[in-house]
Amino acid sequence: MTDEPPHVAAVSREDRRVLAGTLAGTTIEWYDFFIYAQAAGLVFAPHFLAPLNERAPGLATIASLATIGISFLFRPLGAVLAGRFGDRLGRKRMLVLTLLLMGAATTLIGLLPTYGQIGVAAPVALVLLRVLQGFSAGGEWGGAALLAVEHAPRGRRGLFGAFPQIGVPVGLVLATGVLWATSAATTPAQFAAWGWRVPFLLSVTLIVVGYLVRRSVEESPVFEELRRRTRTSSAPLRDLFRTGTREVVLAALVFMANNAAGYLLIAYFIGYGTGPLGLPRSAVLLATVAGALGWLVFTLYGGVLADRIGRVRTFQIGYAAVLVWMLPLFALMETRDIRLFTAAVLVLSVGLGLSYGPMSALYAEMFPPEVRYSGAAIGYALGAILGGAFAPMIAESLVQATGSAYSVGAYIMVLCAVSLAAVSAVRETRGADLGAGRPPA
Repeated sequence: MTDEPPHVAAVSREDRRVLAGTLAGTTIEWYDFFIYAQAAGLVFAPHFLAPLNERAPGLATIASLATIGISFLFRPLGAVLAGRFGDRLGRKRMLVLTLLLMGAATTLIGLLPTYGQIGVAAPVALVLLRVLQGFSAGGEWGGAALLAVEHAPRGRRGLFGAFPQIGVPVGLVLATGVLWATSAATTPAQFAAWGWRVPFLLSVTLIVVGYLVRRSVEESPVFEELRRRTRTSSAPLRDLFRTGTREVVLAALVFMANNAAGYLLIAYFIGYGTGPLGLPRSAVLLATVAGALGWLVFTLYGGVLADRIGRVRTFQIGYAAVLVWMLPLFALMETRDIRLFTAAVLVLSVGLGLSYGPMSALYAEMFPPEVRYSGAAIGYALGAILGGAFAPMIAESLVQATGSAYSVGAYIMVLCAVSLAAVSAVRETRGADLGAGRPPA
């Protein structure tokens, strides 16, 4: 690790284009991903699991939430392939491809016939399209994170790396906002019949915008320098696990708790608030938007803070905040007061942001440039499996088994303790040499 320079260069026009491109792309990718997660908690059980929903609605809800996690199992495959070609062909090409792949899958879900129309083929097709979403998401994050960080001056890597990160809460705001607007503009019967399809179909417009923005972004200077020096790895996956297995495992464990806690906000709290707590859907959706906006602000601040005090210390503060807030969070929600429900989500967003904002910079600095895309993407994908993949399903199962939401809080607290230990085992990377490309400013 080297000391941070006292001054950093001004942000150039190309820098702003890169930040806009990574933010736009990840926002659209995660909008697509989150629309599915939210619809799974609201409408998929009666539409795609009709026989099970008629016999056992609670089990149908768990099964519907489980389809969220199935896609996570294919994220490592997407990460492996995107990492392989991203380390050989470039970050930019893979980002354009993953964006188009995600948009196609999302749009097709909006057109998918229900169980009542085509029988068992409906849930099978739904799962296959969700798998395609997972495959795309597995390759998306690593490329966006590296494109931002590898363009950044050394003293601003945390800030630059936070831009693809805030695509997650921005995507959540967009997804929840569209879902709220559609819900508000339709009757409950209309929303159940066809209104839920509208947010999926709107993905077509967003994909066109994201594609145009990403096409204008230049390739990472680090990758261009590697290509000029012919140092790109012919087998990045093999090279990665020969020398960097420990870093991949740590990267996965570092992300695990943030992803699990984040998916409570993304997918579980909406169903929990409108179901067992009996709160109005529109109010719960607005509370989720408020939480996502708080997540956005503190993710960006987490990137700034990571440039000041280090990546590891910022993570530690964020995870400590999530851990101590878990039980008070559910205590406030159990009051069934929408104002306290919203306050609980807003406070959670502080810890979520601080344990998410520094991630791009930390991951990029943990791996050498020849295998960086592979290492970052695979570590992120594995962390998502361990964390958020089945977090909504586990949360619902715990509540049904114990009759208490505090069991969900305890579950997240355990994950926070593991992730806190993992990030504490990472050597501070702030100021590390990325290996090639843009010199420190």
